[in-house]
Order: sequence, then C-alpha cells, then structure tokens
Amino acid sequence: MNIKSLLLGSAAALVAVSGARAADAIVVAEPEPAEYVRICDVYGAGYFYIPGTETCLRVGGYLRYDIGVGDLNGHTDVLDRKDDMRGNFDTNDTYYKRMRAQLQLDARSETEYGTLRGYMAIDFNRFDDHRGGSGASIDHALIQLGGLTIGYSDSLFESLTDSAGTVINDGYVNYTPGKSHQISYTFDGGNGFSATIGVEEGTGEFVLDSYVPHVVAGASYTQGWGKIAGVIAYDSVYEKVAGKLRVDVNVNDALTLWVMGGYQDWDWQTAAYVNGGGISGIDHNGGSYYGVWGGDWAVWGGGQYRFNEKTALDVQLSYDDLETFGAVVGLRHELVHGFVIRPEVSYASWKNYDAVGNKIGGKDDGWGGFLRFQRSF
Repeated sequence: MNIKSLLLGSAAALVAVSGARAADAIVVAEPEPAEYVRICDVYGAGYFYIPGTETCLRVGGYLRYDIGVGDLNGHTDVLDRKDDMRGNFDTNDTYYKRMRAQLQLDARSETEYGTLRGYMAIDFNRFDDHRGGSGASIDHALIQLGGLTIGYSDSLFESLTDSAGTVINDGYVNYTPGKSHQISYTFDGGNGFSATIGVEEGTGEFVLDSYVPHVVAGASYTQGWGKIAGVIAYDSVYEKVAGKLRVDVNVNDALTLWVMGGYQDWDWQTAAYVNGGGISGIDHNGGSYYGVWGGDWAVWGGGQYRFNEKTALDVQLSYDDLETFGAVVGLRHELVHGFVIRPEVSYASWKNYDAVGNKIGGKDDGWGGFLRFQRSF
C-alpha cells in the first residue's frame, strides 16, 4: 500500500464517522417566549401583575431611624458607669435610639364579590441596648374581600377616627388601645358616607375572658370641606363604653385643622386595678380597653400647615379629665423624593393620683426632643 492509498482511505473513514454523528445529533427546542412583568395601574402606582396571574402586587416599606432626648423622649435612668466602679448608683440621661425596617406587601385582584386584598406590614426593630435589643413583629396583617376585613391591625377605635394628629409623639393623652385581632364589615355609600361594625379580641388586661367579643361601630362623612367621624365601643370584659367624635376642616390648600373629643364610663376601681395601683405619670391605662385616657373625658386638637410641596409644620395639643396635658410641634421636610427628615419638640405635664382618686403631690412635667430620618419606597 502506497502513501496515496493510505490518505484516501483515512479520508473516507472520517467522512463515514462524521455522517454517523450527524445522524445522532440532538435537536434543541426553540425557547419559550419570555413573559415580561406587566404594570397594573388599576390600584395606583407601584403595582405589577404577578406573572401567570391576574393578581396585582405592590412591594413597599421604609427604613426609619429615630433619636430621642430629654425627659419625655430620651433615657433618664441609665447607670453612670464611672460612678458604678466606685460603688455608687447614680444615673444619667442619654439618647433613645431605634432603627426600624418595615416591609409591606399588598396583593389585590378583582372577584365577583369585589376586590380581594391581602396586606401585610412586618417591622424589624433594633433598639438601643438600654431598651432591649432587637425583634420582629407584625404591624398589620389583613385579608379583605369587598367590605369584609379579617386580621390583625390597629383597633377600629383608632382607625375609624384616623388616629390623632400628624405629629410623631401624639399619645401624651392616649387615644388608642393599640392593635388587636379583629373582624369587621364596612358599608361604603359612594357619596362620602361609610359605616363600619366590628368585633375585636383586645390585649393585655383587656383580652377576652369569654366568648363575648369587644364590639366597635363607627361612621364617617367626607366632602371637599373636610370630614366628620365618630366611633363607639363596648368593652365586654369590664362592661364599659367609650366613644370619640372628630372633625377635620380643610381651611385652604395649605392649612388643615382638626379637633377630637372622647368620653368614657370611667371608674377608679377598674383604673387602679389595670394600673396596679394609683394613676401616676403619663404612661397609664384608662378605665377600660377603649377608654384609654384619664377620667371621663379628653380632647385633642391640632393642624398642619404646608409651606410648599416639601415642607410642613405639624402642631398638636391634648388634655384630659385628670389634667394631663401634652403639646407637640414638629417640622417635616422632604430633602429628596422618598427621604424625609422630621425634628420635633414635646412638652407634657400630669398629676398623680392614689387608687381612689386623691391627688398625690403637685404637678410633674417634662420636655423632649425627637429626630426622625425615614426613607420610604
């Protein structure tokens, strides 16, 4: 066999092998077309369709950093480290600090019974070491279908009258029992009128001790001039009633004013029991789950003046039957879109009482300063 014959034979073998491999080649399927996220503008900005569904989802939240100083907003009982080394037990004042990250998810879709909504807001808090470290908690978790609401959120006794004012520290005279498990139904008249009735579980000393729930009912009427809202609630544990009425007025495009009054079935025996004795300081419970202020009545009022789109002034005053007084002035400024800075100054005064309603000593008071940075998205 000569060289020429060897080369021709090798070439023929390679062609044969290549043909065999071509016959066994894998055919790659055409890729499926990509499903891009669709914008959902039915419920406002920020919603998008979850791929493959007709459910609209919005992801949001905020990062917030708070700094407090003074008698009302700072720490006033921190051990003096240097004196402690010498065997003394002196205390100093220092900052209160909290970092919060809140995650919000809002899912909505349309059904034959109305809008089906699921909403949750989860808080992740890091307090300073004087307050007790960190933790996570549910701020809101709600299922809504049409006018029906089921879940955990602010008490209806608060939400049906739009909380209190627009300041940060608005509770020197308390107006809310806090958060609770709840079931409610809201009728929307479509002309500015709405009415709600619901049942709640309560918390702490006021949590249900039978199958009889706390009951809350309220109504509101909203027009261009402002809003009027009222709420009445029954505490089934202590069998007491409390109510609030609020009026908001839009004076002009820059100025809004509001006033709210509350009345409850107060008695010293219940108040002393839930407070573990007499009434002292501003951090006390009221005479029932819903009557959270001191005495029979309380009044709150204030307003907001918007200098421009970025800057506003907030003011609130409050006073109750036990002569607790609170005054707060705050400024809010949106430095850039989504980033707000809010300094605030507070003053409060109060009187102390024994378990049967006798005043103990004179008037106590205090000042406080507060600064909040918040990035919302």
